[in-house]
Amino acid sequence: MAVIAAFVINAGLNFVLGLLIAKLLGPADFGRFALATTGAIVINTVLFEWLRLSATRFYSGRVRVDEPWIRHGLDRAYLRLGLLLAAAAAICGAFGFGQGAEAREAVLCGTGVAALGIGVFDYHAALARARFDGKLYLGLVALKNVLAFVLMAGAAWFLPQPAWVLAAAGLSQFLAVVLLRGWLRDPAATFERARLSSTWGVFARYGLPLIAANAAYQLLSFVNRGAVASHAGFEEAGYFALAADVTSRVLTTLGMALDLLLFQIAVQAEEHHGRAAAEAQVARNAAMVFALLAPCAVGFWAVLPALQALVVPEAYRGPFETYSLALLPGLFGFAMMLYAVSPGVQIRRRTMPVIVAALVALGLNGIGLLVLPRSFGGLGVALAQTLGLTGACLWLGWRVLTGPERLTFPWGQIGAAASACAVMGLALAPFRALPPTALAVLVPVGMGLYGALVWVFDIAGLRTQITARLRPARTVAAD
Repeated sequence: MAVIAAFVINAGLNFVLGLLIAKLLGPADFGRFALATTGAIVINTVLFEWLRLSATRFYSGRVRVDEPWIRHGLDRAYLRLGLLLAAAAAICGAFGFGQGAEAREAVLCGTGVAALGIGVFDYHAALARARFDGKLYLGLVALKNVLAFVLMAGAAWFLPQPAWVLAAAGLSQFLAVVLLRGWLRDPAATFERARLSSTWGVFARYGLPLIAANAAYQLLSFVNRGAVASHAGFEEAGYFALAADVTSRVLTTLGMALDLLLFQIAVQAEEHHGRAAAEAQVARNAAMVFALLAPCAVGFWAVLPALQALVVPEAYRGPFETYSLALLPGLFGFAMMLYAVSPGVQIRRRTMPVIVAALVALGLNGIGLLVLPRSFGGLGVALAQTLGLTGACLWLGWRVLTGPERLTFPWGQIGAAASACAVMGLALAPFRALPPTALAVLVPVGMGLYGALVWVFDIAGLRTQITARLRPARTVAAD
C-alpha cells in the first residue's frame, strides 16, 4: 500500500507544483516549458523506457540475490545511454547559454538534463517497486518532491526562464537517487560479462515494442501541443498544456499506481502457479482498474467548474474547462488501454500489438488534425487527440479480447462499476451549477455514493478484498 500512498502524495504535490510554475512563468513561457517537458519525456521514453519496463518485469527480490546479472545489465545500459545524453546536453549548453537562457539551444540543454533526471529516477523507483520495498519507494518519491519544490519553484522565481526550470527538474530527481544510493544498491556480486549481450537481448525483445508505442504517444502529445501553438499561439498552447497535464494526472497517476502493484501480483502468480493463473489475475486486475478509474473520470467531470474557480490561475480559467472536457474521454481510454488492456500482452511477453495500437492513434490523430482545427481552432486539436487515443484503446482491446487466445474479462463486474458511475454522475450533475464552495459537498457525496454501491454489490471484489485485509487485524485484536 505504500506504493499507492506514494503515488497519491506525488500526484498531489505535482499538481500544486504545476500550478505554481504556471503562475510564475505565465501562459506563454509555461507553454514553452510544457512543450519542452513533453520533449524531455519523449527523450526519456526512447532512451530509457525499455530498461525501466524490463526492471519491472525481470527484476525482483529473488533476482536481486540469485540472478545479479539482471541488475548488472540494467545498470550498464543506463550508464552508457546516460553518458550519451549528458554529452549532448552539455554541447547544447555550451552553444546556448552564451546567447541567454531564452535561446533555443539553452532550452534544449535544459530538456536533456530533465530527461536524464527523469530516466535515472524512474529506473531506481522501478527497482524499489519490483523488490516490494514500499518504505524505500515512499522515501524516494517524498525526497524527490521536496527537492523539486525547492529547486523548480526557486528557479521559476529567481530565473524565470523555461531552460532553468527544466534543469532544476532534472537535478531534483537525480539528487534524490544520489542521496538514497546506499539503500538502492544490491549485494556485491561478480560481474559476468559473458551474460551481458544475452541479457540486453531479453530486455530489448520485451521492452522495445513497448517503448516504441510509448514514444509514439509522447510524439502525439508533442505534435498536438505544437499544433495548438501553430494555430493559436503559445498562449493558447499554455492553456492546452495545463488542461492536458491536470486531466492526465487525475487518471494516469492512480492508474499507474494500480498497474505497478497489480502487474507485479500477476507476475508472482505466473512464477508460482503458471501462465493461466497470471492471465486470470490480469483479467481480475482489469475489472479493478476500471472500478477505480471510471469514478475518478466522472468525479473530475463533476468537480471541474469548482476546481477551475478555486485552484486554477485566473489567466487560464475558461479555456481550462473547455480543453479538459474535450480531452477527458480520450485520456480515460488511454489510461484503460495502458493499465487494463496492455498487461494482457505484457504478461505473455508478446508486446508487438502495442505498436499497431500506437500507429492507429497517430493515424486517427493525424486525420483529425487535418480536419478539426479548421473549424474549432485549438479545441479541434484536443478533439483530434481524443479521437486517436480512443481508437487505439478500441483496437488493442479487440486484439486482446478476441481470437483463440483471448482473455476473458469479468464483464459483469465491469458493467456493475459502469452502472454505479452513471448513478454517481446523475446524482452530482445538479451540483455542477452551484458556486465553487459546492466542492466541499461534491467530493464526499460522490465518494460516499459510489463507495456504498461498491460495498453493497461487491463491485470488482473490492469489498471482499477490504474485509480480507481487515479480518487478520480483528483476529489479532480479539486474541
